[in-house]
Amino acid sequence: MDAMEKRYLELLSRSFPTAAKASAEIINLSAILNLPKGTEFFASDIHGEYEAFSHILRNGSGSIRLKIDDVFGDTLSDAEKRSLATLIYYPREKMELELAETDDAQAWYEETLPRLVAVCKRAAQKYTRSRVRKALPEDFAYLIEELMTEDRDGVDKRAYYAAIIDAVIRTDRVGALIEALCLLVQRLAIDHLHIVGDIYDRGPYPDVIMDALAGYHSLDIQWGNHDIVWMGAALGQRGCIAHVVRNCARYGNLSILEDAYGINILPLAAFATSAYADDPCVGFGLKGSPDLPPQELEMNVKIQKAMAILQFKVEAQLIDENPGFGLEDRKLLDKIDYERGTVMLDGVEYALTDTVFPTVDPADPYRLTPEEEEVMQRLEQAFTGCEKLQRHMHFFLEAGSLYKVYNGSLLFHACVPLNADGSLMETDVFGEKLKGRALYDVMERYVRAAFNDPDPAMRKRGRDLLWYMWLGEGSPLFAKSKMATFELYLIAEKEARKEVKNPFYTYLNDEQVMAGIFEDFGLDPETSRIVCGHVPVKVKDGEDPVKCGGRVLTIDGGFSKAYQPTTGIAGYTLISNSYGFVLAAHEPLESAQAAVERELDIHSSRSVVEQPDKRTLVADTDTGAELKRQIAELERLLRAYRTGEIAEGAN
Repeated sequence: MDAMEKRYLELLSRSFPTAAKASAEIINLSAILNLPKGTEFFASDIHGEYEAFSHILRNGSGSIRLKIDDVFGDTLSDAEKRSLATLIYYPREKMELELAETDDAQAWYEETLPRLVAVCKRAAQKYTRSRVRKALPEDFAYLIEELMTEDRDGVDKRAYYAAIIDAVIRTDRVGALIEALCLLVQRLAIDHLHIVGDIYDRGPYPDVIMDALAGYHSLDIQWGNHDIVWMGAALGQRGCIAHVVRNCARYGNLSILEDAYGINILPLAAFATSAYADDPCVGFGLKGSPDLPPQELEMNVKIQKAMAILQFKVEAQLIDENPGFGLEDRKLLDKIDYERGTVMLDGVEYALTDTVFPTVDPADPYRLTPEEEEVMQRLEQAFTGCEKLQRHMHFFLEAGSLYKVYNGSLLFHACVPLNADGSLMETDVFGEKLKGRALYDVMERYVRAAFNDPDPAMRKRGRDLLWYMWLGEGSPLFAKSKMATFELYLIAEKEARKEVKNPFYTYLNDEQVMAGIFEDFGLDPETSRIVCGHVPVKVKDGEDPVKCGGRVLTIDGGFSKAYQPTTGIAGYTLISNSYGFVLAAHEPLESAQAAVERELDIHSSRSVVEQPDKRTLVADTDTGAELKRQIAELERLLRAYRTGEIAEGAN
């Protein structure tokens, strides 16, 4: 034994000072290796749709109802199972309805508690008692553990439960106990949560989703393009701010700024309604048909146009500051013939659908007017000064990354940029040519530098790169040839508006190309898989989210209501449990209220994507690899105790 190894084992002996304790830990860890792996849950492109996302988390993407079926079989009717499932999903709300409709609350408690305990037992089967114990709510830990382990033949269980119910009723805690049991089932149904990008934009409640995720027991996040642009906005990056505000207005979601984050948009609204007072703002209608009063609808339209023009101006300044980004062709205000009402784009002259530009000086089109400059300064201050927004963005940093490798799955939001021939595409990052994993790694370092680097110049680079990652052709988060915002608003011809997807998407079924990506990330092409989102899967047109023989899974199915007419569904979730991979396609949720009152669950169709020959155990996971390493080290320590190289009890 060399000196370094001896020193390490001496340090380890402080935690396990005797052979008996080292042996006990080896036995414990070895037993854990043979448990079934925990359930992983994957979701992407949530886009602020809190109610639908929350419901799918509450029902474990349909797995909780399957557990109820497993436990009760034909002993409960379908109506009773549906009622029990709804109670588990929404315990407070459902309990209130049930108690309002019954004349015998005691009988309802006596009937409901044993059922909930039975489902808890089923959900806890794959975990150690220690693991379950850690998940128990502090106030009811002992009681719930007793109920879950109580299985004594010959004991009158009815009397046993009645005694418990009597005690919790006397102390006015029965409702809290039921809620605790329901939340425990929810927690045990999902061992680990993966969010594969895009919590923000389009839908109304991204902030509520962030609050919910911040309290989640185990998760990771891969940043999406819509997340990264909010991160940039929170740092005061003007290009990102302009997009965020414009997009909120476009979807009629200015309440995200005002109500959720307390960002004052009155100066912007005053400017927009004044500058564009008599402007019909042709082409700036709202997306998703938001239910807004006429006056508010008009204000959103004008704010959208005001921010679009501001976006074109501030982006031009960023393009000039960062020539390496290669975005010179995105400067289009200077390509307009303001007398003719046309614009020159890629050598073709197009008529503009809107020629009203009261804040644009044709001689100096990218100069902000004093009023525009004041608006941007106020927005900068509001975004950077919002404590709640800063807290959410720092949570992104803590829980998130650009990609993650987890149990053989490579998780990223959009793509690994490729050339037309399927080779890895190089992107210039401040003079450094990068591709594949190296591109992801360096870009992530800049993201973190934007928030934390002590050097102001590095923070500025990081902020500007956040904007580039939102819309740059070489960004692994954008994955298109251009961000055609100008064309979408101001040019009618579809050929001008076309945003060509990165070749990555044409090679999703090419085993050789995908193998090259796996190898670049240090993964085995035969056993690994890619899980990504970003591009909605057009299920209604027959598109299959399972690509490359199951090696690639694209799971953006349209949580966003604005995309559901395109996809035909309301989102995908992917479940990885000890029996394999299951893909669930969800129909839209009417509302949480309907789910409670009418017991309307989200209907999900499930398909098995991958089914191994044998059940996957903890030993087969990344956690298992770490436990095996710990066992090997403990066995070295045990040998050292037995040979006398290290003395037991020595600290």
